[in-house]
Amino acid sequence: MTIPKEFDEIRPYVPEELPAVYEELIADPEFKMVIEHIFPQIPFEKVAEMMRNSKTNLDFQKALVYPFLGTLIQKFSRGITMSYDNKEHLGAILSISNHRDIILDSAFLCLLMVQNIDNTVEIAIGDNLLIRPWIKKLVRVNRSFIVQRSASIREMLASSKRLSSYIHHAITERKQPVWIAQREGRAKDSNDTTQEGLIKMFSMYSNEDIIDSLKVLNIAPTTISYEFDPCDYLKAKEFQQKRDNPEHKKSPIDDLINMQTGLFGYKGAIHYHVADVINEQIAQIDRELTKNEKTATVARIIDHIIHKNYRLWPVNYYYYELLTGDSQFADKYTEADKEQLDKYLAERIEKVDLPNKDEAFLRTKILEMYANPLINYLKATK
Repeated sequence: MTIPKEFDEIRPYVPEELPAVYEELIADPEFKMVIEHIFPQIPFEKVAEMMRNSKTNLDFQKALVYPFLGTLIQKFSRGITMSYDNKEHLGAILSISNHRDIILDSAFLCLLMVQNIDNTVEIAIGDNLLIRPWIKKLVRVNRSFIVQRSASIREMLASSKRLSSYIHHAITERKQPVWIAQREGRAKDSNDTTQEGLIKMFSMYSNEDIIDSLKVLNIAPTTISYEFDPCDYLKAKEFQQKRDNPEHKKSPIDDLINMQTGLFGYKGAIHYHVADVINEQIAQIDRELTKNEKTATVARIIDHIIHKNYRLWPVNYYYYELLTGDSQFADKYTEADKEQLDKYLAERIEKVDLPNKDEAFLRTKILEMYANPLINYLKATK
């Protein structure tokens, strides 16, 4: 199916465009350097041949992206698992998930979707992360579409309407699953909440009541649970930087460091749960509510489902006890777990490279990152 031209600037590349884009990537020295780092055992000429033989975006993902992800899982995790409420609803859905890792949240979901339905989600990615021309090309080959966060205030309304229309088109016309994080940027304290502005954006393609425009999108809340977050100490560092200087902002180099740390850091066990679509819950919302009230209700429905589907590990229970003093979950971890987790916490604080390091503050922030999923799970499952 032809994708309307109005989406050319933000959509993934279509198969007909891939050969030319492959050649541009192959000729890019930075891209070559990255590929040689990722695939040190494979000559770059062989990688280039694999790219040229990939006739579709999915071919490219299967040939190059998923073997790389498989290596990451083998080297830096205890394995990845997936569960879902309704396999029939893994098709044309809008998967909205909590956000832990810049790259891997959507990448791992794509890998799991290939294994379950031989298809992948199209991925929403902010243009703030596309800091090199080759990165922008690569993500569009990898079925990503662009969220234009750097647009001016004057341009933002038109940009949001186009993004909303593109998501609607992908799901309803091409029956293509779509993934987007529940908020702009990662929830660095793991207190996962959905931005209400995101829900409003989803409905902007239509002038209908927001209840009707959202039902069409088949929203499926998706819960991502990492046992360990490789970027936990970087997130704690940023919390102190913002505490000490409210004007502090991450640089593009900081984003690169977070991406690299997320990719090549140890994650422990990883689990994804894709809930059923929430069309029935949306349909039950009182139509007499204001648009803002309806939006807030949808956001809280998504939050509740994400929270109740967390997969929890000893680190969550033990750090909850260290944070709160509540030992009701002492049966969820062993003395050996405590010894290992005490050592892990000390090592993470040690890795923070700040001249005025506030160790007590950093400790609290890291404990919160692991305790908040349990806290929200308890609220959601009362």
